[in-house]
Amino acid sequence: MSRPRIVILGGSFGGLTTAYELRRHLSSERAEITLVAKDDEFRFVPSYPWVASGRRRLEQISFPLAGPLGAKKVRFERAAVTHIDTAAKVVSTDRGEHRFDFLVVATGHRSANEAVPGLGPFDGPGHSPMSAPETEELARAIQRVLAEPGPVVVGAAPGASCIGPVYELAFELDHLLRRRGLRHKVPMTLLTPEPFLGHMGMGGAGTIRPLLESALEERDITYRTNVAITGITKESVETADASGTPSVCSIVIPPLAGVSAVAASEGLSNPKGFVPVDDHYRHVSADGVYAVGVAVALPPVGETPVPVNFPKTGHMTEQMARIAAADIAARLEGREVPTAELSARCILDMGDRAAYLSVDPVRPPRNHIPTVSEGRRWQLAKMAFERAYLFSARQGRRMPTTFGW
Repeated sequence: MSRPRIVILGGSFGGLTTAYELRRHLSSERAEITLVAKDDEFRFVPSYPWVASGRRRLEQISFPLAGPLGAKKVRFERAAVTHIDTAAKVVSTDRGEHRFDFLVVATGHRSANEAVPGLGPFDGPGHSPMSAPETEELARAIQRVLAEPGPVVVGAAPGASCIGPVYELAFELDHLLRRRGLRHKVPMTLLTPEPFLGHMGMGGAGTIRPLLESALEERDITYRTNVAITGITKESVETADASGTPSVCSIVIPPLAGVSAVAASEGLSNPKGFVPVDDHYRHVSADGVYAVGVAVALPPVGETPVPVNFPKTGHMTEQMARIAAADIAARLEGREVPTAELSARCILDMGDRAAYLSVDPVRPPRNHIPTVSEGRRWQLAKMAFERAYLFSARQGRRMPTTFGW
């Protein structure tokens, strides 16, 4: 009997974790695994705010995928996916075709920058840290602020699902300016679609709201909630509820959409390009197709005056990947495995310290009272976690998730 062919699309948290987990369950004699990704490097995306603020270089949080995957006898191909035929079970790329028995879509997102006119950075004055090139460009923009101080706006667009970096970038930039003795020359404003600080697309958690309110107020960072950002110019950030907020450096997190190949493949995604799945991360109708991470269609926690989508973090992506990998292995053995609600654990950097947040499950009501803690020790833990994760991932080991991210 031929070995089942498993194809994984994407080489970030979802794809890499799925590959490692599948190899834990299935030896190379039992399954042929191929990982296809448009980039040949893994990047630790949670450290992008540190790259933007100059505390990290991109090469410090990256490593080539081919070596660790090869050591696990997972074939790696650098290619761009062009189409997925779920009925014929064929993935088409710019380098050829891959037939599959099982497919895991871990393609991540496309930043819908077009939702905010002026949100560049390459075709407009706005900045975003949602990809490696954008983050490096943002780092250069922050250096320009240090050379020529002026007002700064940090925010998220309506429909954003990645709110944490808004707070991190605001706090880190504040800390950087204070260290340079320039904070008094840079008025800072935080604009968020959230109905209150700390909502983060999950309805808030514990005491995170007063913690963030106090932290922004003590740092003289003006903030507004329920804000719909409508455009960015060289001089200001435009919103639906007020006149423009002056800004020489505008950092805005866009809403996310599914990548083009997924969105264009018939019967694979919803209108926004995300893949509908069940609680085992199986596609709701396409046999043998799974999705994990940002590519998954997840409904918001509830309606808000300005749309805020369900959060998607690396920690949650790894949970999805482990559930999907275990389910594929179980199906090959003719058995079923249990699943679980998503939980979240993350450390939010605040420049001179950090805040730890743990919720279980993500969607309220919750089985456990959320944990919220603040202090310098959490910043040290975040730094240690980054190093431990990168070391483990390079070695092809199961990555640590003690603190989440």
